[in-house]
Amino acid sequence: MKFWNAMGHSLFSEDESARKTVWILRVVFFFYLLALMKVIVFKYPLSELAQITSSWTKEVILEGLDTANFTLFKTIDMYIRYWGRLNSFENLFGNIFCFVPFGFLLPFLHRGSRKGPVLLLDSFLLVCSIEIFQLITNFGAFDVDDILLNCVGSMGGYCLFAFCFSRWERGRKK
Repeated sequence: MKFWNAMGHSLFSEDESARKTVWILRVVFFFYLLALMKVIVFKYPLSELAQITSSWTKEVILEGLDTANFTLFKTIDMYIRYWGRLNSFENLFGNIFCFVPFGFLLPFLHRGSRKGPVLLLDSFLLVCSIEIFQLITNFGAFDVDDILLNCVGSMGGYCLFAFCFSRWERGRKK
């Protein structure tokens, strides 16, 4: 219990040590978001991104609509059916795990996100923004299954946060 009390104090109190801890978490969260954008949006080499931007025309953008997946579970089903032939594990679990830190860190930094529905909405808006950006720019492919998997990852991180927060609350009351 002492661990949870110490951790909770440094994260949820209003004293100087808590402010330092929150500042560190903000920096970590900022770099996490940068890494997330690099992995998801700007995953191609700079020369390839420049080539993509030079080919932007109305037709190319409309072509992105043709390759987009708007059918829920279509990609997930494909990865499960062809488990041994595609990079299924990386795509399925990568889409989940890359958003676990979002669901874990944001509630520490934003009190409103300590409520599950609010965090889910935050996750949904961020992921939809990324997917729409990919759809418009062709820096990736729009996939509704990515939205689902990313939100599942965020909620997994939120469950981890809720567990830590509840342990701290119980320790504080004793």
